[in-house]
This record gives sequence, C-alpha cells and structure tokens, in this order.
Amino acid sequence: MGIPVFILAGLLVHCVFLVSIFDIYFSSPLVHGMTPQQTPLPPPAKRLVLFVADGLRADSLYELNSNNTPQAPYLRGILENNGSWGISHTRVPTESRPGHVALIAGFYEDVSAVAKGWKENPVEFDSVFNESKYTWSWGSPDILPMFAKGATGDHVYTFCYAAESEDFGAQDAAKLDMWVFDRVKSFFNSSRSNQTLFSALNEEKVVLFLHLLGIDTNGHAHRPNSREYKENIKKVDEGVKEIASMIDNFYGNDGKTAFILTSDHGMTDWGSHGAGHPSETLTPLIVWGAGVNYPQKVTSQFFEDNFLKEWKLENLKRLDVNQADIAPLMASLIGVPFPLNSVGTLPLEYLNNSAHFKAESMFTNAVQILEQFKVKMSQKKETTLSFLFTPFKPLSDSEQINFLKKTRLYIQQQKYDEAVSLCKTLINLALEGLSYYHTYDRLFLGLSIAMGFVGWTTYVILVIIKTHTNLTKTVQTNNKESTVLFYSFAFVGMIIAFFLLIQTCPWTYYVYCLLPVPVWYAVVRELPVIQDLATNLMSPHIGQSIGFLLVCTLGIEILVFSFFYRSTLTIGLLVFAGWPVITQLWVQAKTTALIWTLLCVLLAIFPLMPVVGREPNIPLVIATGLLTFLISCFSLSSLCKSENKYRNNEDLKVRFYQMLSIALSTYVVSSTHDSLKNKQGLPVLNQIISWMTLVSSSVLPLLSPTFLFQRLFSILLSLMSTYLLLSTGYEALFPLVLSGLMFAWINMEQEALQHYGLSFKPKLAVFNFAYATDITQFRQLHLDDVRRSFFFVFFIVTAFFGTGNIASVNSFDPASVYCFLTVFSPFMMGGLLVLKVVIPFVLVSCAFEAVQVTTQLSSKSLFLIVLVISDIMALHFFFLVKDYGSWLDIGTSISHYVLVMSLTIFMMLMNGLAQLLTAKRLELPRRTKHHST
Repeated sequence: MGIPVFILAGLLVHCVFLVSIFDIYFSSPLVHGMTPQQTPLPPPAKRLVLFVADGLRADSLYELNSNNTPQAPYLRGILENNGSWGISHTRVPTESRPGHVALIAGFYEDVSAVAKGWKENPVEFDSVFNESKYTWSWGSPDILPMFAKGATGDHVYTFCYAAESEDFGAQDAAKLDMWVFDRVKSFFNSSRSNQTLFSALNEEKVVLFLHLLGIDTNGHAHRPNSREYKENIKKVDEGVKEIASMIDNFYGNDGKTAFILTSDHGMTDWGSHGAGHPSETLTPLIVWGAGVNYPQKVTSQFFEDNFLKEWKLENLKRLDVNQADIAPLMASLIGVPFPLNSVGTLPLEYLNNSAHFKAESMFTNAVQILEQFKVKMSQKKETTLSFLFTPFKPLSDSEQINFLKKTRLYIQQQKYDEAVSLCKTLINLALEGLSYYHTYDRLFLGLSIAMGFVGWTTYVILVIIKTHTNLTKTVQTNNKESTVLFYSFAFVGMIIAFFLLIQTCPWTYYVYCLLPVPVWYAVVRELPVIQDLATNLMSPHIGQSIGFLLVCTLGIEILVFSFFYRSTLTIGLLVFAGWPVITQLWVQAKTTALIWTLLCVLLAIFPLMPVVGREPNIPLVIATGLLTFLISCFSLSSLCKSENKYRNNEDLKVRFYQMLSIALSTYVVSSTHDSLKNKQGLPVLNQIISWMTLVSSSVLPLLSPTFLFQRLFSILLSLMSTYLLLSTGYEALFPLVLSGLMFAWINMEQEALQHYGLSFKPKLAVFNFAYATDITQFRQLHLDDVRRSFFFVFFIVTAFFGTGNIASVNSFDPASVYCFLTVFSPFMMGGLLVLKVVIPFVLVSCAFEAVQVTTQLSSKSLFLIVLVISDIMALHFFFLVKDYGSWLDIGTSISHYVLVMSLTIFMMLMNGLAQLLTAKRLELPRRTKHHST
C-alpha cells in the first residue's frame, strides 16, 4: 500500500471512528406522528409572559449584596410575597440554543445539535409557541427565528435587533435588554390605535416572549462577578417590573396573566459556558400570576447544596424542576396542547388549582409521553427482524391499557392523589422505555467500532514490523490461499450487508458494521508475518519482550491519566529531565544534557498553572513579546556575524519582517486591551494589523533558508507573533519554553544515536531540510525509536494541556480573540481558538520532523508508531464515554474521546504540514537580487 493511499485510508478510518460516537451515544431523540394532547378543563390564565435572561446564574439572582440588599429587589419581593420559586436544572451542552429548546419545546437536544450550528433547526419540532394562538417575541436574531421557522401557519411573530449589536467590546451590553423593554412598551402603545392587533392581544392562549441577551454578553466580556454583570441584573429587574405593571394595566388587572422568569443556562466564573459545571447548569425560576401558587412557608427543607442559607430563603419552599418541565408548566397555565416531543413532567407544586385540574393535567402529560413511546416502539419493531426483537417488558400493550384504565377510574372516583402518583409512575416508565428503544442498537454498534479499532491498530503494528524492522524474514504468499481468503471475507461482508438491508438500517450502520471486514482481511493476510514474529520473539528474548510491553503500557496509561489530571504531565516531564542521567547520555554531552534538564523542569511548571483566562495578565504577554524580540535580535546579530556562505540579504530582510511583526503584535495586544478596558471597542487599525499578521505568519517561514535551525527559528517567530495576539496571560510564554525544549530535543536525539552506535553524527548547523530526503541513507527501526515516538505523543499532549486548556468545551476564553473581533460569531471565534491550540502542535510537529530527518528515518516509520500509541489511547476513551451520571461527567467523557480522535487526525495532517513548513522554500522574484548585489 503506497503512502498516500495508507494516509487516506487512515484518515477515513479515524473520521468514521470520530463520527460514530455521535451516532452511538448522541443521536436525535425525536419521533414524529403523535396526536396532540390537551387538558379538557378550562385553564387559569389567558396569556403568558416568558422572560428568559440569557446566561443568568441562579446564585447571581438570588444572593444578597454585601449590605444584605437583594440583587433584584422586585423579583425578590415577588418570590417572598406573590409567587413560587426554585432552581431549574439544565443539561449539557449549556448553550443558548439547546437551553431554549428545552424551555419552550420541552425536550433536550442531542449533543450533536451543537455541531449543526446555533441558528437553524437541524430537526423540525413542536413548541409551546407553535401550539399557542399568537406568540410575539423580542430579542436576539440567534434564538427567535428558530421557533418561528418550526411553527405551522403564521402566528409566531419575531422582532430582532441586528446581529452586529452583540459586541463583547462595546460600551454596555445592557442596551440589548433596554432595546427589548422599549420595543415591548411601544408595541402595546401602538396596539391601542390598531384594532386588529388589539383584538389579537385580547385573545386567549397568547404568549409574549422577551429574550434578554445583555446579561450573557456582559458575562462573556467582563465575567459574572463584575460590576457590569450585576448592574445588568438590576436593569433587567427594573425592566421586568415595568413590563409586568404595564401589562396588568393594559388588561385592566383582570388577573388572567401568568409570568415566568428563568434562564437558558448559567456561566462559569471565567465567563464561558457549554459544559456541565454547576455554575452553568443551575438557573433561576420564578413564576407568578394567574394559576400560580403563592409562597409556601416551611420550617425546614433539605437540599444537598447550602444555597438556601446563603440566600436567606430557608423558610420559603424551594421547588426545583428540570429545564424541560417548564414547557408543560406553560402549556398547562394557558391551556394549550403539550408540545408533542416534550419529555418534561408537569411540576404540580407550582399550580394553584383544584385537585381535579391537577389530576387531569397529569393524565394528559402521561398520555402525551406514552404516545412518543408507542411511536418509538413501532419504529424499532418495523426495522428489526421479529425473532431478534426484545420489547420493553414493563410497558407491554396490556400494561399500558391497564395503567390508563386505572387512572381514569381514580379520577372518576375523585381519588386524585392516587391518580397523580399512578401518572407519575407511568411517565417514568415511558421515559425509561423511550431511552431503551433510543439506545437499542448501542451495544452492537459499539462492538463493531471496537472491532474496527483493534483491527486497524493490529494492521498498523504489522506494517511497521514488516517494512521497517528486521524482525521477520520475507515470506512467500500462496496465491491459492489468498484467493480463498478474499472470497470468504467478501462473503462475510455480503451476509452483514444483507442483514442490514432486511432491517432497513440507516446508511451509517453499513459503514460501522462493514468497516471491520476489510481491516481484518488486511490483518489475516499477514498471518505468516505474525507466526514468524511469534517464533522470533518467543525464543531468546521472552523476558525482554514482556518487559518492553509493560513499559509501553505504563507510558500509555500515564498519557490517558493526564487527561483527567493535568499534573501527571509535570511528573512525566520531571522523569524526562532525568533521562540523560538514567541512560548515561550526559557523559558525552554535558551542556546539551544540562540545557535539556533545565528546560524540562521549566516546562513542568505549566501544567500546574491555573486554567487559562481565569485571571488575564496582559503585562506578562507584553513582557513575553519583548523577550521574544530580544531573542530574535540576538539571533539576528549572530546570523550577521556568521559565514557569508550561508546567508544573503533576502534572508535578513525576512528575519527583519518577522521581528517587526513581533513588535507590532506586542503593541496591538497592549493597546487593544486598554481600549476595551475603557469600553471604546476594538480599534480598526489594530484589527487590520492582527489579521495581516495572521496571514503573513503562514507565508514568511517559507521564505527563510532551509537550514535546520534557521528554518525552525523562523517558524517559531512567525507563529509566536500570531500567538501573542491570541494570549491573555502566562500561556504566552509557553511556545517559547516549548520550542527551546524542542531545540534541545533535536540535539539530544543526535547524542542518543551515537550512544547506541546507530550512525555517524551529521553537523546540525549546516544540515539542510531540502536535501534530507536521500532515500539510501534511511535505516531500520530500533527499540529506541519507540521512545522517540512516545516523546512526540507526550509533547503533543503537553502542548494541549500545558497552555491551561482543560479537556472540556468551557475551557476556552472568548477574551483570547478580542484582538481579531469582538462581535459574537461562534464559528469565527471557534476557528481562532482552534488556531491557538494548534500553534504549539505545529512547533512540536516541526521538531519531530527534524528529529526524523536527522536520525535518518523515513518519516513514515516513526509516524506509524505514533499512530499506534494514539489509537490505543483513543480505544481507552471510547470505552470511557458515557451518557449517564452527572452532566459534568458526560460532557468530559465526550470531550476526551473527541480530543484524542482529533489529535490523531490532526497528527496525520500535521505530519504533512511539518514537511511542507520545513522543506519547501518560496523563491522571491529574481529582480530584487540585482539590487542587493
């Protein structure tokens, strides 16, 4: 198999593994074709006003200020005197889109919805807005349109401001909320002179939705503990007070309006959200008005958290709900059918109504969830062969009828409490059943993927042993046997495909189930190699082989562990620091060994530092910029003094441009952050310089000479100028220390080569990447090369975690991209944050390329070992993925798997990129040459 084909096959296999996780664990739970269910009794409210304060944490709203006054006086008064309150528990991913879907449609979007963008509907769904007679909504263009799009007919109206208003660097984001409040007031005023609007507003089943984005934007820009965030809460409190009294006046205080204030998600202390930390998943819920219970006084109540004491709310009953329970609550208050896909349970304690009404509402809720269960079951039944189908026992058809009959009887006999508890049991069973059918194929798909994984890794190991080592003799293949083998595997593949075809499975199932067939065929074809290898290893070196395997396993376990505890990397780096001593390398190269040890210890400090973005430290970024500038000056002067044979003026010009861009970056970082601090937004000039630096940093290294250290230093300078622009704290120093260690590593590997007597020592100073691909010089692999590959994987992992990333979605800090843009744009910001993560990877990959070339190995052989190491890690995390337990665990387990898989796919791409960056040279047009002579 040629190299390009092999790399393509590898990329394909890994992409399948990466995507499979979403199919196996996180596919859309929605089903279609249910009948709408509605409570037959008249509802308590004619209209509902829903306030969603985007990004508002529960503790930020409920806690008291230092002088014991409430953050939001009006809302505090409501929950003490007029309404019911509690905490709404959201789920991962804690983003605006899934949060609003849970609130308004009553179901939790699958994690893969994040990948489909925020704004469009990946799936059609029903919502409270769609079931209402009219819905008017005001707020952000990212949220409102998706509920209008999914609605049938023309009864959901939206009023949005321009997307450009969502600017993290602007004066004050609270103006977004003021815009909403002002628009609602003018809307009601205009209705007095507009007869059709006036009569529409006086209908029943009307919803008014106010989406308040200011708090979220201020939280991102200034952190939730800032003055701006707290001021914004006060403004929202005043706005809610004005709107509530205005609406009551408009309807002549008829007591038929219900109000709900909640939030779609919280926010971490460092101003991000997306994962499952309690500060992101706990949101406030305050409900008052028509049909809602008054505050219930209690003497004691028990919750696992200590919030009640902190908030001084011990004697007011706290009613916690899941976020999706708010949709049935809204539906029940204004008497519309429950949204078809809702999985929420109606929180009865919020209702102030007759026991009969509560029992009927609960019955409606149970039937509505049971409908989904029936549809899901019939779908599975249709696509599974009858002898393979195992139904969900607790809810067989007879059991369902039994439940419904019993409940109806209880309601007729006015035994309402029994009816309600029976409905709750039925709801829990139906939800269990839904999840049972939703995850029906999980084990079977998981095993297919695991088979594919193990087969692929085995195949790569065989390729390494067969083509790059002397462990096996060349074995003749028997043509007859290989034909039989091919047809038997083809037959197995056809049987699998036939089975999937009968069951009308989705096309992705074919990919997952058929992938192991060709992979294992490739492994079985190499059976003679395996036998040959076994006899070779078994004879004299059995002890050595086992010891070697144990050391490898330990190394990989350490890498896996580092995903959970970053400090593991520190221990690893300290062990690396002692490597020259353990292997006696320091005897022959004292200075190199000393520098290596020092830099290892320096780098070991980084994984112990706090996560990035918690405390920005701009002076440190500026200091790093100046330090880089000094180092480049020093190298420039040494370049000027060096022999003329290796330099010309063009190279000096390139180096000069790079130094200029470092200086400019340092200036831009300092002036941008000053400007944002004074709330003057992002200066246009700075933005232009930032983007130009970003573009030039990918081209400039290609203009520099291809001598080993000159080219690597040029790559460092270019990437460093972009990295400075994306830094907010100590992480700016990281690439400097890392690349210092990489230079030391290249030198150390030379010493190691000599130490093991593998080859002569090339002069690194004059070593040229452009002439390094001389194939006759390549040598076979040696055991020490496994250590080389392990070093590389370890450095790659360090490059990710050392800069203060944690293995989670919420570790990224939006402040890093403020030199480039401040207006909210998820994909652009995401792209820049990914670039920030990639820069240290590129440095490590280029150094690894240098190590391969200077140690006379073909780049393929070492890279294959790296692939094996990372695949074994990925298989580990594949089995650690879970979709139960706390939301923090679920989020982390997905993040880990996706990270390792992306790292592997990335390493393949990086390998190519490093070859390009180190060996290619762009020549400037000749004309300039005459001037310089």
